[in-house]
Amino acid sequence: MRRHSPAQRTPQGTTMAKTPTPPPIPDRPITRLTLRGLRAFIALEEARSVAGAAQKLGVSKSNVSQQITALEQNVGAKLFDRDGRPILLTPAGQVLSTHAHRIMSTVSAAEANLAEFNLRSLPVLNLGIIDDLDASLTPVLASSLQRQLPQCFISTFSGRSDQVTEKLLARDVDIAVTGILPTTMHRFTILPLLREQFVLISAKGQYDRKADWRETLTRLPLVQYSEAMPMGRLVSAHLKRVGFHAQRRFSFESTRSVIATVAQNGGWTLSTPLSLLDAGSLVSGIDIAPLPFASLARQIYMVTRSEELGNLPAQLASECRSLLHQTLVPDFGKAAPMLAGAIEIQGGDEDPFDPVGAPGQDP
Repeated sequence: MRRHSPAQRTPQGTTMAKTPTPPPIPDRPITRLTLRGLRAFIALEEARSVAGAAQKLGVSKSNVSQQITALEQNVGAKLFDRDGRPILLTPAGQVLSTHAHRIMSTVSAAEANLAEFNLRSLPVLNLGIIDDLDASLTPVLASSLQRQLPQCFISTFSGRSDQVTEKLLARDVDIAVTGILPTTMHRFTILPLLREQFVLISAKGQYDRKADWRETLTRLPLVQYSEAMPMGRLVSAHLKRVGFHAQRRFSFESTRSVIATVAQNGGWTLSTPLSLLDAGSLVSGIDIAPLPFASLARQIYMVTRSEELGNLPAQLASECRSLLHQTLVPDFGKAAPMLAGAIEIQGGDEDPFDPVGAPGQDP
């Protein structure tokens, strides 16, 4: 015999059916955003490929995919259309993009302020500067650092670009002014300072710009920078690209030795405005002309490890640019008036350096 559920009696004595208990509401995942997830989101938004985002972050492609998948699960919506190439934001991703950039901007500002706070107790700060800029930049940078960090001991190193960058990678240098970027660029803050065009250097009266340059330069001895140096490798590679194979006569590591030998032996070489300014009075014995073939340039950067020195590198980079603009550019303009534009000051807004298109050869 089927039994019925007992009826409930009301205060008035009437009866009514028992209300069934509603089913429990299933637990929903708590929506949350993580800094790691937002960094992966911004990297993928900017790179538009998982491989590019992984390179920016210095992690594996699977790590990026996992971070994006977890972020999409937490917000409950697809953020990227990954079916096409390049990868693009969905409408939900576009909404998150605005907030993600604001959040990370705030986080970056906080990290910078904390780094500056820690700088006050920094006992030692090591600078590395390429030889060409040592005499002009080192005193300015050292004086600026002493004003901002009066309790800090300032130590400096000068050398070739490859040596300066190696010391940065080995953590022997905290701030580097160099022409060679670290291979792991995502770990560093890179601030462009200048770009300079190579020029043709020849002994006084030996090079006629109106004559055939191949015939003239074949006749004159080539004075080279040693190929053990980044400068020497760059120049040798460029001469091969333009199809000019000059007879090698001299090779030196010092700019002063190169310039002095050019002047004394009626020779020629390729060098940069900064190198010439570093040569001092030796410049009076040479002629300076634009390259008669395809142009060649190198870039100089200020490089520091990311998120360690706050806004200090940006302030120093700004002071370096001011010095370059006010002193070195006019000085080279006086030495070579027709090549006054050979030095171009770069940067200034301190936007993150875009490695796309950065020179692949060691300058």
